[in-house]
Amino acid sequence: MSFFEETEKLTIDLVNIPSVTNSEGERRVAEKILEYINGIEYFKKHKEFVWGVPIEGDKYGRMNVFALLKGKKGDYKNTIILHGHIDTVGVEDYGDLSSYAFDPVTLKEKLHKIALSKDVKKDLESGDWMFGRGANDMKSGVAAHLVTLKELSKLEDKLEGNILFMANPGEETQHTGMINSLDMLEKLKREHGLEYMVAINNDYTSPLYEGDTNRYIYTGTVGKLLPSFYIYGSETHVGQCFEGLDPNLIAAELIKEINYNTDLCDEYNNEYTVPPIALKLKDLKTEYNVQTPLVSYVYFNYMIHSIAIEKVMELLFGIAERCFKNVLEHLDEEYRSYCKKVNLEYKKLPWVPKVTTYTELYERVKNKLGDKLDEEIRQIIDNMLQEDADSREIALNVVNKVRELSEDKEPEIVFFFSPPYCPHSTIRATDEAENILLNEIKVSVNGFVRDENIPEFKILQFFPSLSDSSYLKIQDNRESIETLIKNMPDWGKAYSIPVDKIKNLSIPAVNFGIYGKDAHKWTERVYKPYSFEILPKLLIHVIKELL
Repeated sequence: MSFFEETEKLTIDLVNIPSVTNSEGERRVAEKILEYINGIEYFKKHKEFVWGVPIEGDKYGRMNVFALLKGKKGDYKNTIILHGHIDTVGVEDYGDLSSYAFDPVTLKEKLHKIALSKDVKKDLESGDWMFGRGANDMKSGVAAHLVTLKELSKLEDKLEGNILFMANPGEETQHTGMINSLDMLEKLKREHGLEYMVAINNDYTSPLYEGDTNRYIYTGTVGKLLPSFYIYGSETHVGQCFEGLDPNLIAAELIKEINYNTDLCDEYNNEYTVPPIALKLKDLKTEYNVQTPLVSYVYFNYMIHSIAIEKVMELLFGIAERCFKNVLEHLDEEYRSYCKKVNLEYKKLPWVPKVTTYTELYERVKNKLGDKLDEEIRQIIDNMLQEDADSREIALNVVNKVRELSEDKEPEIVFFFSPPYCPHSTIRATDEAENILLNEIKVSVNGFVRDENIPEFKILQFFPSLSDSSYLKIQDNRESIETLIKNMPDWGKAYSIPVDKIKNLSIPAVNFGIYGKDAHKWTERVYKPYSFEILPKLLIHVIKELL
């Protein structure tokens, strides 16, 4: 069976198993992967080198899958990790086609019968694309890794190093599998003396602009923060609206100033992140009445390449101060205009802008209540964890409780960070050892591209979408991380990542990736000629060169 045929068949087999994040399907996909690896001749002889590690306390029975291929040409410790995630997002966006979302063969037939955009229709009719949830993001990538592992296992006598395959659940939410795999990576390093050269992810790559025909390799991954704003206003009856301060108005101003603001794009070596975008906006009213809201809440996705976390905080804190001031000035002008219309005496509205960090709020209340504050916080978190609450909601509720206990009735914005924290990293030419690795990868890739006559191939520094690679290396310094921890209300209680373990492992992370389009859309699809044939050959070529 050719690379193409085997990768295609394996992709279909994996897609056929629904494995939406936080479901038992993730375990079934892991079991299918174990079945495939156990069928490889090398692992039939070395059963001790393939295993699954259950995620402790996981109610879905999910596991990480590992397989270690040991090269026999000398006593070498150099190890290349091949990893990918096995979960997908949901299928609600497929609508009437949702029952076919995990069946690429039948879905293809159904798609021929409905109206599609020009680009999607063209790809469908070409026969070169496989549609289905997970086909692109990223079961085809896992399949390509498995086929690569199988081929390399035939070359154990020629490998001057090792291959560690890893499949992880839970990437689409909080990277549960990868974070839980760090213990095993440490154990293998310690017990087998492994030295991790590089970790190769196979997450999806895609066109970066209309008409883009490039193929991409990324020598790092973008980071992500979730800066959040708790906005405490002043409630009133709607019939006396100028007697209160609507926090939604301040939230709207924050969105106006931060959303799509390209001045906030982070740059490193002439590569830019996308600008921040709001992911959540709500007030805390739980029922209808004619009282204006007291509290609103908004958080933003903020991608980073190199900016220090304390600098992000400084920038957004300043924007919050300006937004608060702008809202009060606008409101005062409208009140002046209203007074003139109805012949009332105008008096300047009483509020003043006030922005604080969570750390400052916490310390303010801690000085007043002492250990009672920590007991209150612990109770909130314990209760919400029992209810399996969203970790962002837990952070919000902690801020809300601390603000309530402050007994301060004046309007205020509290700035804090919500989970998750996705560290950024890239292989930097300024580091001598990393520069050697970077050059080895470039030479190897360029040699393959030249030999295979593949046009338009580019190597960039940062995978632009979020990935498990974030949890293999952290380039944020200790000061940045401490700033984050102190201003994330549920860190260490409902959420945390093992910063010290990641710092200790510090594995350079690259993304080769299959090629596809429309990840997280119902038109998700993977380009078969590259992903099923060229990619496995490229991976094998590069790994042979490195080892």
